[in-house]
Amino acid sequence: MEFINPVTDIFARLWDSTTLPLRYAINLRENVDSLKKAMDELKWVRNDVKRKVDVAERQLLKRKDHVQWWLERVESTEREVNAMEESFQQTARCFGNCRPNCWSSYKLGKRVAMKLTDVVELTSKGVSFDVVAEKMLPDAIEEKPSTSALGMDLMLEKTFDWLREGNVIGIYGMGGVGKTTLLKKINNEFLVRSHEFDVVIWVVVSKELNVGNIQRDIGKRLGLSWPENEGNDMTRAQDIHNVLKQMKFMLLFDDIWDWLDLEMIGIPRPESWNRSKVVFTTRFEYVCGLMAVDKKVKVECLQEEEAWDLFRQNVGEEAMNSHPEIPILAKSVAKECKGLPLALIAIGRAMACKKTPQEWKHAISVLSTSRPPSEISGMDDKILLRLKFSYDNLSGDTIKSCFLYCALFPEDYSIGKEELIDYWISEGFLDGWDNDLDQARNKGHDLIGRLKAVCLLESGSDEKTQVKLHDVIRDLALWIASECGEKNKFLVQAGVRLSEAPEVEKWKEAERISLMNNNISELMETPQCPNLLTLMLQWNHCEKIHTDFFQLMPLLRVLDLSGTSIILSELPAGIGNLAELRYLNLSATGITSLPEEIGNLVKMRQLELESTLCLERIPHGLISRLPELRVINLFGSLYFNWEEGSSGFNITELEGLERLIHLGITISTVHSLERLLGSSKMRNMIQYLQLTGCKGRTISTQLSSRLTVMRNLKRLFIEDSRTLEEATIGADGESDYDYPASSLEWLRFDCLSVLNCIRVGRICFRSLNRIHISNCSKLKKIVGLLHLESLETIEIRSCDVLEEVISKAADEEEVGDKGLMQLKAIKLEDLPKLKNICSYAMDFPSLEAVEVINCPKLKKLPLSLHSTQNSLPETRGEKEWWDGLEWEENDIKSSLLPSFKDIKKDRMANRELSYMLR
Repeated sequence: MEFINPVTDIFARLWDSTTLPLRYAINLRENVDSLKKAMDELKWVRNDVKRKVDVAERQLLKRKDHVQWWLERVESTEREVNAMEESFQQTARCFGNCRPNCWSSYKLGKRVAMKLTDVVELTSKGVSFDVVAEKMLPDAIEEKPSTSALGMDLMLEKTFDWLREGNVIGIYGMGGVGKTTLLKKINNEFLVRSHEFDVVIWVVVSKELNVGNIQRDIGKRLGLSWPENEGNDMTRAQDIHNVLKQMKFMLLFDDIWDWLDLEMIGIPRPESWNRSKVVFTTRFEYVCGLMAVDKKVKVECLQEEEAWDLFRQNVGEEAMNSHPEIPILAKSVAKECKGLPLALIAIGRAMACKKTPQEWKHAISVLSTSRPPSEISGMDDKILLRLKFSYDNLSGDTIKSCFLYCALFPEDYSIGKEELIDYWISEGFLDGWDNDLDQARNKGHDLIGRLKAVCLLESGSDEKTQVKLHDVIRDLALWIASECGEKNKFLVQAGVRLSEAPEVEKWKEAERISLMNNNISELMETPQCPNLLTLMLQWNHCEKIHTDFFQLMPLLRVLDLSGTSIILSELPAGIGNLAELRYLNLSATGITSLPEEIGNLVKMRQLELESTLCLERIPHGLISRLPELRVINLFGSLYFNWEEGSSGFNITELEGLERLIHLGITISTVHSLERLLGSSKMRNMIQYLQLTGCKGRTISTQLSSRLTVMRNLKRLFIEDSRTLEEATIGADGESDYDYPASSLEWLRFDCLSVLNCIRVGRICFRSLNRIHISNCSKLKKIVGLLHLESLETIEIRSCDVLEEVISKAADEEEVGDKGLMQLKAIKLEDLPKLKNICSYAMDFPSLEAVEVINCPKLKKLPLSLHSTQNSLPETRGEKEWWDGLEWEENDIKSSLLPSFKDIKKDRMANRELSYMLR
């Protein structure tokens, strides 16, 4: 056994305990150098990880929590290391002054040694990150806009009770009874009630089942996306199933007409063990059986008291109080609506302007004695008949014809107001061609307003520019047009996925045919249509049309072939037989040349050729053979050869069209622009003007001097000019009388690589409501926006050096709280040097949405509590940008926070704004 000297052992222990602090102090410089090197390596790893995160987040993935924790640790560690280096420098200076502090050196040395270990561990962990982000979970619920839900509180509570007991619930009832309203109420209740669902998904199914569309709607809510022309129903179903099987979901299907195969869509069958649910609405009780529901719920018409409350609400107190007898008579009218919410709303609004007892007595007589209709779409005869009262109450045949015309469009389709009015004028409902076209269009807008007021039309996706028919009201219109009057007056199979046109025998009696939005690939028969006035074939995949297809349509006035197919490069010669044709739309087709036979259409009033990207030839003299032509639109077309001496249609020929009123045109040379704007006649008829590839300052000079008197110009696009350094659009005058106000609504600059300044005149743009600027890499200033009183949207993208959106010229007066009063939306994207929206305080009382993407230097929003008192604008952008914003008032951020949406988490919100700005 080895002998250990106790004295030697004690001495060894004392040496270890005293030398460790000395080593911390003696090796301090060496350890600091090692720490700096280790920290540099950690920062390199940190930069690699951040690049991975940035790429993932651009793909709408969410960084993992442990990656975020690691990045925060690295940031705090870097600060600590910097502080240690500073402390070391101070310690070194103390040694230099011969005033060493060994205790301080020891403490610092120990901290450096320990931190070196931390840095090495963090570096090792950062290198090991293979996956830094994952798919984001969707928002659990999206609120749905809903109308009055009078009388549905009890039904709502019962439905929630049944949801606790069953997994598949069917809600059924006649059209217009309020099934959709109840389903929206269920959806919105989850915003205020506690629930355990990971996601609540709303899908509209409609009559013509389209599995692909349903899958895409579900995919959007789940953060899935598929290329438009790739994949199939089975692959999409598998993707959906893989996501939903891991979630507790609530699916709300609106308007099912037949059995819906959940498995084919990719939806796992809701069971008690997975606690997921499906609720749907349908008009037919038997569909509940097909869907194997756990509980079916019938939505009944409102009880008398509830019906009276809804009816009175829509009539309004002014009409109710206009005569003592009217409240009593109104109750009788409400009873005739049989408790159907849609009828109560529609007829109530129709009676809102009736202020004499005689008018109300007449209404009671009509509602109680009219002949009952046949059953349509499972709807009660009496209910459809009572809905017809709103139609019968329309004043005059013109507005009735205009209303029925809306049924030519597909179910749930948003109809462009301007497009609809042009159809009405061409059909002869509105007297526009022989008188003032603008006045006729104004009357069309008035008719739309009147139809909306009586609930026969409602707003479309874009409230300002679109309308649509409720599906029940559409059924009513089709019944009136076909069943109620002469049989088969309308042949409408729009948006029903037809691959072939209906048999030509069905065309014989029709006055109006709509086969739009289908998959019809060819029209190879010769239908006999002696009474046909309107034929809508737009947005099909039609590649072939028989040369005699139009041979037997002697009365046809409206023909729409827009968007039929890029492959349809030629029109059949037989189109020249349409002697009565007034309106021809070939926009967005693949035609390369207009056939000579078009020149036979001597009654043609409107020729639409917008976005004909393959059109290269219009024969010389062809258009001049159309003496009645009032509107020709070549905006966005490939055809822009307007030079004299060419073998095609030119400006001289345009000038010879004596009755031409409105023009859309694309220009590619300064000479053509000068010729066009040099004629007062031509200037006054231009509605849409696109300048593409024009070079030099002449563009600016011409527009500055001429634009102010282009009275009908609505849209101006300047694109792809590589020499235009400054754009002066319209000059300011001494007074309103010096420069007539332009009707310009949309101004766009795109791909102007040397443009450094845009100046917008003040007086001539009283109607301008949208400005779009993109890909102007040297743009520094935008001057003149302050005085655009009607401006509603500003959209600016990819302008590398722009620092301010709303700049004030040196001689420009302050506008205070009167500037940009109508501004509703601001969208800014990829503006790396942008610092301000505007450099001084302004109120934006109408602002509804602000979207900022990749504008890292924008640190302030021009918002005050005063400007947000009425409503809070929805603000969208990256969360990092939002967190870094600076605020003039402390309460503004907290006020806006509920309306902020992280753009990376809210793809749908982004798409909605882009559509709004479109």
